[in-house]
Amino acid sequence: MILRLLNWQGIAGIAASLALGLMLAVQKVETGHWKKQSASFEQLYRQDQAAFATTVANYRASAAQAASADQANLRRVAADQAAITERTKNDFEARLAAARLAAQRLRVDAQADSGLGGSPSVPVISAAASGTPQGAVQDGLSQPEALTATEQAIQLDELIKWVRRQAAVDNNPKPVTSPQGD
Repeated sequence: MILRLLNWQGIAGIAASLALGLMLAVQKVETGHWKKQSASFEQLYRQDQAAFATTVANYRASAAQAASADQANLRRVAADQAAITERTKNDFEARLAAARLAAQRLRVDAQADSGLGGSPSVPVISAAASGTPQGAVQDGLSQPEALTATEQAIQLDELIKWVRRQAAVDNNPKPVTSPQGD
């Protein structure tokens, strides 16, 4: 029987069987190798995805923090500007009241000097009717014109102060630090 297998067809069959067995063994080794490689690549992929998710979360957190800081800065700047406006408005009104009071005193003094003043029970004759000039002329302006010019000068002065104070407000937010490891 062994002689029958030792003919050229038997030897070819045995050789083919050994070759197929060897190929199967090599294939098994290769399959194991590629399974290990595949597991390694899958692990790298998962690590990369986790790192990407962490990066996205960090960027979203930083963006939310920056938006919050921007809102806080906006509220701070608006409060500073409102305080400047209120302070300037109060200064303006106080200066106008003082200028009007001074003009009123000048008018009363001028009337007293010209003999038009007196007790309230005596009717006052207008300056035009008494023949005196229309108001005291000083620097080429009548008293009402001088008061108007003073009011406008005060208004411009306070406006300039307001603009300078508003320009001095720091509207830049404080720098936001990024999380460690980025």
